[in-house]
Amino acid sequence: MKVLIHTCCAPCLIFPLERIKDAGGEAAVFFYNPNIHPLSEYSARRQAVEDYLKDKTVESFFPDYEPRDFFRAVNLKDQGLERCRICWGLRLNASAKAACEAGFESFTTTLLVSPYQSQEELKKLGEEAARSRGISFYYEDFRPGFRDAHSRAKQAGIYCQKYCGCIYSEIERKKAKKNAANR
Repeated sequence: MKVLIHTCCAPCLIFPLERIKDAGGEAAVFFYNPNIHPLSEYSARRQAVEDYLKDKTVESFFPDYEPRDFFRAVNLKDQGLERCRICWGLRLNASAKAACEAGFESFTTTLLVSPYQSQEELKKLGEEAARSRGISFYYEDFRPGFRDAHSRAKQAGIYCQKYCGCIYSEIERKKAKKNAANR
């Protein structure tokens, strides 16, 4: 099994990469995240992925940072799950395309690690993207590895972000923090 793993960050990559390799699969990493804002956050996450992969024999792909892709896709759709679905679809379609072009049998995403994302929506969008390219979407609920992987990342000094990456998520996080402080 040759799987391209779309990754959003290094901590979320740890468990899926290990699972695929432990199952005898061959994995490569695809870091495509036009949703991440600002550029400094994108750069920190990309560097963390590059650093994490340094001592591993894993092929990796880092397409150019194109935040316009994200803003065009979510234009005027800044409401929670609707925006997230669009963003996930954007990244999963790009991952399916990259997997197909690079000769992979399938692809998956580290978004499936997060307890904060909709497994059902991600699976549906991943399967749709795979179908459109004639490859398969490797679905596994990676959430059981979330806490341990993030703990290991922190212990190793790997950058761990505080929000999903998009400006809307950052604003929501700051509002929640402010509201909690005002209680």
